[in-house]
Amino acid sequence: MASKKNLLERLESGLVIGDGSFVFTMEKRGYVAAGPFTPEAAVLYPDAVRQLHREYLRAGSDVMQTFTFYSSDDKLQFQGVSEDKHRSHALTSAEINDSACDLAREVANEGDALVAGGLSPVPSYREGKGKEFVQEEFRKQCKVFREKDVDFLIGEFFASVEEAEWAIEVMKELKKPVACTMRICTRGDWKDVKPGDCAVRMAKAGADVVGVNCCYEPNMCLETMALMKAGLDAAGLKAHLIAQPVGFHTEEIGTNLSGYAALPDYPFAMETRMINRFDAQKFARKAYELGVRYIGGCCGFEPYHIRAMAEELAQERGKTPPGADMSPGVDGLKVSVMDYVAARANKEYWANLIPAAGRKDAKNLSELPRD
Repeated sequence: MASKKNLLERLESGLVIGDGSFVFTMEKRGYVAAGPFTPEAAVLYPDAVRQLHREYLRAGSDVMQTFTFYSSDDKLQFQGVSEDKHRSHALTSAEINDSACDLAREVANEGDALVAGGLSPVPSYREGKGKEFVQEEFRKQCKVFREKDVDFLIGEFFASVEEAEWAIEVMKELKKPVACTMRICTRGDWKDVKPGDCAVRMAKAGADVVGVNCCYEPNMCLETMALMKAGLDAAGLKAHLIAQPVGFHTEEIGTNLSGYAALPDYPFAMETRMINRFDAQKFARKAYELGVRYIGGCCGFEPYHIRAMAEELAQERGKTPPGADMSPGVDGLKVSVMDYVAARANKEYWANLIPAAGRKDAKNLSELPRD
């Protein structure tokens, strides 16, 4: 088998389609507890994790990101996962990361996907325990990633660029490509560092790919990405761009630092806010036109959203997703036995559709307190 192109080779010659939601989707499927949102399912329910990886691979994802979000030892201890008496033994970061890497690699090898070892914020940073302690938490996770020989590292969901920098420094120790994203909007990080400056600092720390993920809808994500791109250009720095927003309409949160978690619907009543596949395609096209070359999704982005983006950018990628055999798009409606459905077999209809909530008591926007 020919060796796979690495992340940077793929980004320099084309684009990469990321995966989508994991903790949010796994919670809906009954394998993650809302609140902690920790990934012990990688050990307890490996078949469920493997299945979701496979759905993203079939949808066209080029990356199988390890299901290791919130899996540092201090986070597991903070949430009580490592002390749960209902299990036969405590679960450690090493145990979860080990299983998560194996599952991601197994599915990645079923196609042409890469494995990304994922890091996320640790409670120790918020608790002020200092750089040495925080980096040791990251380093314990990266030890497994090194042993499992992941293809690249990705840090995500950082609210402070300082913590992102600390994570990047540790990830660079593995001498693999490094991507890093922050959960910020146009307002900047939680310490008032502007998006352009966040991008510059992540690039200077050693990240090969920088951008944003989670918390904000696609439009806000793109506005923030534009500011990051401008910051990099002004500083004369070169870094690839990554964008992975939430798959929900969250217009009313504006620049609220809590992102979509500020919504009264979060986390159990977000379904009526979900973007549709055409929204996902519009986002993918706009992101590509902006210069983003690693395009994926976060919470709310289901496999069909990822497939829609892979189909939208099929020409640019030079391939269709594996699931294209059962995805004829709007043309498939032509053979419907219902004339009024067959009449919808055109892109213009779907491009102009204004979706309805289907309920009289639905609000257009929620009222939020000022943050």
